[in-house]
Amino acid sequence: MIFISKIKPLATKLGIAGIGSIAVCSEAVAASASVLKQDDFVGISFWIISMALVASTVFFFLERDRVSAKWKTSLTVSGLVTLVAAVHYFYMRDVWVTTGSTPTVFRYIDWLITVPLLMIEFYLILSAITKVPAGVFWRLMIGTLVMLVGGYLGEARYLAVWPAFIIGMAGWAFILYEIFAGQAGKINAKNAPPAVQSAFSTMRLIVTFGWAIYPVGYFFGYLTGNSPDASANSLNIIYNAADVLNKIAFGLVIWSVAVSESEHAVVK
Repeated sequence: MIFISKIKPLATKLGIAGIGSIAVCSEAVAASASVLKQDDFVGISFWIISMALVASTVFFFLERDRVSAKWKTSLTVSGLVTLVAAVHYFYMRDVWVTTGSTPTVFRYIDWLITVPLLMIEFYLILSAITKVPAGVFWRLMIGTLVMLVGGYLGEARYLAVWPAFIIGMAGWAFILYEIFAGQAGKINAKNAPPAVQSAFSTMRLIVTFGWAIYPVGYFFGYLTGNSPDASANSLNIIYNAADVLNKIAFGLVIWSVAVSESEHAVVK
C-alpha cells in the first residue's frame, strides 16, 4: 500500500471521494497479473481508456470545490460514472488479455451502473434550475433498463439477436423521446437559462449520436452473419471508443455548465 501512503497529502484537495477513487483503481491495477502485449491494440485501447477514466474521476471530484452547492451533486455523479467505468475497464482488459474473448458480463455490469447515472444527470441539471416532476426520473430509468436488458439478452445469447436488438432500440427511442419531445425536453426549453439549454442540447446529441455507436457495434458483431469471435476486435474497439465520448465527454459538458452557472451567480 505504498502508493496510497504517497497520495495521503492530497487528501485536503481531493477529499475522501477522490482518495477512494484512486485507491480502488490502484487495487484493480495491482490485481492484474496479465501482461499486455505491444501489438494487442484492443488491449491497449482498454488500458488507455481506463487511464483516461481515472484522470477524469480525479478531475471531477477536484472541481466540486469550484462550483456552487446546487451543482456539486451533478459533478459527483460524473465522477462516480468514470470511477465505476475505470474499475471495470481494468478487469475487462484482463479478461481480454487472458482469454482473448469479449468481456460481455463485465461490460454490461458497468453499463447497468453507469448508464442510469448518466440519465440521472438530465434530471439533476434541470433540478438545479427548477422543480422537476419525479416522472421524468422514472421514465429515463425505465428506458435505460429496457435498452440495457435487451442488449444483454442478445449478446449473452439468452434471446435471439434480432428480437433483443429491437427491444434495446425501443428503450433507446423512449429515452430520446423524453429528452427531445417529452417532459424533460419541454422543461429545458421553457425554464432553463441559455447555458443550461446549451449543455442539455449537447448531452442530447451525445445520447443520440454517441450512443448510436453501440447499436452499430452490436449490428456488425452479431447481425452481419459473422461470428462474435470473428468480430471481437472491432466490436471491443468500437465499444471502447464510444465509452470515451459517452462517459468522459458527457461529464465535461456538465462540468462546463456547472462552472459557467456558478461563476455567473457569483458575478450577480
